[in-house]
Amino acid sequence: MSEPADSRPTWTFLTNHARVLATIARDPGVRVRDIAARCLLTERAVQKIIADLEGAGYLSHTRSGRSNRYEIAPGTPLRHPADSGPTVADLLAVLALESDTDDAAADPGTDDAGTHDAGTHDAEADTDDVDADAEARADTR
Repeated sequence: MSEPADSRPTWTFLTNHARVLATIARDPGVRVRDIAARCLLTERAVQKIIADLEGAGYLSHTRSGRSNRYEIAPGTPLRHPADSGPTVADLLAVLALESDTDDAAADPGTDDAGTHDAGTHDAEADTDDVDADAEARADTR
C-alpha cells in the first residue's frame, strides 16, 4: 500500500511562536523573510506571531533604517499555567542546548562554553538555510 501524499505529522513539540522566538534569539537582527524560511512559515504568519509576542511583552523591536533589531524580555514567565515558573530565558536555554553542544564539538572556533570566537563562521545557520530551501522546493513539487 502506498502512503498518503501528505505524511507529515499533525502535531509538533514546539509551537510556531516558540520557533520564531528561538530564531530571533539566535539572531536579533534577522529579517522576517529569513524567519519565515527557517520556520517554514509565511511572512504574514511571522508578522502576526511577532505582533503577538510584542503584545504579550515577550519581545520588542527598534527600527534602524529599513531593518528591525529585536530584544527578548528574558525574565518573562511562560504563558500556560502548567508552565508557570520557567521564564523565556529558561526555554531558550533548553532549546539552545543541543545546538551549542554540537557546535562546540564540531567547530574548533568555539570555547568550552560553546561561544564563538570573533572570526568564526556559523555553519549551522547555513545548514538551516539549506534545509529550509530544500524543504520549500520539495513542497512545490
